[in-house]
Amino acid sequence: MKVGVVIFPGSNCDQDAIYAFQNQFGCETVTLWHKDHDLQGVDLVFLPGGFSYGDYLRSGAIARFSPIMQNVIEFAGKGGLVMGVCNGFQILCESHLLPGALLHNNNQKFNCKNVFIKPVTNNSLITSELSLTKAYQIPVAHGEGRFFCDEQTLAGLKANDQILFTYSDAEGNATEGSNPNGSMENIAGICNVGRNVFGMMPHPERAIDKDLYNTDGRGLFESLLKASLAV
Repeated sequence: MKVGVVIFPGSNCDQDAIYAFQNQFGCETVTLWHKDHDLQGVDLVFLPGGFSYGDYLRSGAIARFSPIMQNVIEFAGKGGLVMGVCNGFQILCESHLLPGALLHNNNQKFNCKNVFIKPVTNNSLITSELSLTKAYQIPVAHGEGRFFCDEQTLAGLKANDQILFTYSDAEGNATEGSNPNGSMENIAGICNVGRNVFGMMPHPERAIDKDLYNTDGRGLFESLLKASLAV
């Protein structure tokens, strides 16, 4: 798989993503500058975390208008794989590639800690190999991570099996105390109806290396790579 990591002004997790795909999983990995229009023939576009354009106005709202996003939107429309983590998730929602919005955390503070998330479905490329009975410990680092949508959109997410992860405790229970930002129904990650665009607030790329004493994020990447090769 050839992966393209988009770099916006203010991206700070791009190198984490490059290290994950290139060094840990052996993928050909290229950087895609936000002002370019060439996706360089990649199979997957990855939108990393960070503070694109300083999070001025609203997280992801300015990055959505970066030149390369026109090509990313067209790529996704043709079935190309797109994944956004943290700020990348915010950009996907601002671009309407994913439904809903990411609002300020309910405690009005920046949350940076390990949390647990539980897969809700195996019906996606990034969850296909994950256990639905296990809680995975994945770091979060965001100030605007509270997922919100209207009731009609929420009903659609449920009916179409688009909710990928929910925040949980270590036993996999989706409790109020395990929700780090006040997200509606503890939602931590979703996909689009076409199941080729994925967004999540936690950072699996920060939980793949045994030297960091956490490898729970590896399963997401392994699922993605295995499933995409089988398509």
